[in-house]
Amino acid sequence: MIEAVIFDMDGTLIDSEPMWQQAEKQVFTSLGVDVTDDLAANTASMTTIGAAEFWYQQSPWNGPSISQAADNVVSCVAELILQKGKALSGVHEALAYLSEKQIKIGLATNAPERLIPVVLNVLNIAHYFSVCCSSEDELSGKPSPDVYLSAAAKLNVTPEKCLAVEDSVTGLLAAKAANMRTLAVPSSAQFNCVQFAQADFKLASLAGLTSRHLIGA
Repeated sequence: MIEAVIFDMDGTLIDSEPMWQQAEKQVFTSLGVDVTDDLAANTASMTTIGAAEFWYQQSPWNGPSISQAADNVVSCVAELILQKGKALSGVHEALAYLSEKQIKIGLATNAPERLIPVVLNVLNIAHYFSVCCSSEDELSGKPSPDVYLSAAAKLNVTPEKCLAVEDSVTGLLAAKAANMRTLAVPSSAQFNCVQFAQADFKLASLAGLTSRHLIGA
């Protein structure tokens, strides 16, 4: 039986991917980088520092450091979330269902730690989460399993009794490497991606979460 469900954040709880794209384009274009949609697709599942390093490699700039540029992106994303952040379909229902079933709930994200309360408070879901972990505090971000293992440890649940909920292949690989059960909730554009076949379950929306996803292996 699953004892804990650990959620990814961006793209799983909130439709923030367009906000990250907008923020990256705004910040890195101002530094003289040619931010194309094709190249931007590469940074979608990276840590913020990883994305900044990627753009610096594409077109080194003078002025702010890579870490300063990354921080500027985070500040821009935070503002956009405050302005227009909304929960994805089924998020509130799924969290209420898990809470009613007394399943522990955690968060494991590649996003910087300071964005976590921004998202959870805007969506009014902070009270559901016992533990929140950011890859910012780990040696490596997803697809490394580190952030998932940290979340499980803080929840005091073995990884095998955790269900990880992810919208990206990168996150799915991290959860699989942590030896967790996995539920993929890809965007409509990515739903038929063959790599999501690795997930134990796949849903179009978290509204479809039921007891069958909590049975375990």
